[in-house]
Amino acid sequence: MILSKIKSTLVAAAIGVCSVAAQQPDNLAALDGNVNFIVANDLGRNGYYDQKPIAELMGTVAEQIDPEAVLALGDTHHFDGVQSISDPLWMTNYELIYSHPDLMIEWCAILGNHEYRGNSQAVLDYANVSRRWSIPSRYYARTWDDDGISVKVVFLDTTPLIEKYHKKTDTYPDVYKQDAEAQLKWLDETLSAATEDWVVVVGHHPIYAYTTKPDTERADMQKNVDTILKKHRVDMYICGHIHNFQHIRHNGSNIDYVVNSSGSLSRDVEPTEGTQFCSGASGFSVLSATGKSLSLYMIDNNGNIIHTITRNK
Repeated sequence: MILSKIKSTLVAAAIGVCSVAAQQPDNLAALDGNVNFIVANDLGRNGYYDQKPIAELMGTVAEQIDPEAVLALGDTHHFDGVQSISDPLWMTNYELIYSHPDLMIEWCAILGNHEYRGNSQAVLDYANVSRRWSIPSRYYARTWDDDGISVKVVFLDTTPLIEKYHKKTDTYPDVYKQDAEAQLKWLDETLSAATEDWVVVVGHHPIYAYTTKPDTERADMQKNVDTILKKHRVDMYICGHIHNFQHIRHNGSNIDYVVNSSGSLSRDVEPTEGTQFCSGASGFSVLSATGKSLSLYMIDNNGNIIHTITRNK
């Protein structure tokens, strides 16, 4: 077994830690709330790098906390997406890698920028093939309820919300076809109507983060998305794209902005404005809700909880 107990530990500088705020649960069961999710993204490397061992670790976690779903936050397929529902990458990036019995649950997916490099509609259509792959539309919302505790997760399609992708029609052929204004209107209306105990918005691209990627990506997300999130009762915004762990609090906002690391190949990171924690480790996260708290646990590829974010009522 890859992991029988989760240990808290200082994370070595070699993997690029900026700060450490680790929990000390005795075992994985300590992560178990009323409503639980595994958060994973930037996965598809045909099993190479850390993808296979992290997939096994995800299965071990799922076996003990019984998550409602995996929140799959984009770039399941590197580098050019998939061409069809029968593309072999569905096997080598996904089905044969995440084969643990306790990962045979619903995977609530969104599109990343790499999916848009291929046939993005095939990513939606694969839900008609796989019993666990779930993406009813390019953006959507779901509510989970257990013992009277409710969590709304709002799933965004962030690539069309960033201007640079619209200009690269040869590389991202499906982006210009999407109506960004319609999505933003829907987001505002969906959050206005939210009455759940906890409200989490997820997307592929960050709003605030340290990254060497163009500043225009974050600027567009801040203008288009963050202005809406700040208007409403949003607890967390969780994304991927950057391939490392980051937790940021921004002046003028009560939202916890989370970057979830890659489940296969990670990158170095440095602190930026508002950084509460960052780590260049690969891994995934667990999101857990009770009536009194919403917690996100960042878990590295060695099974250590390296940072915890907790919001209390």
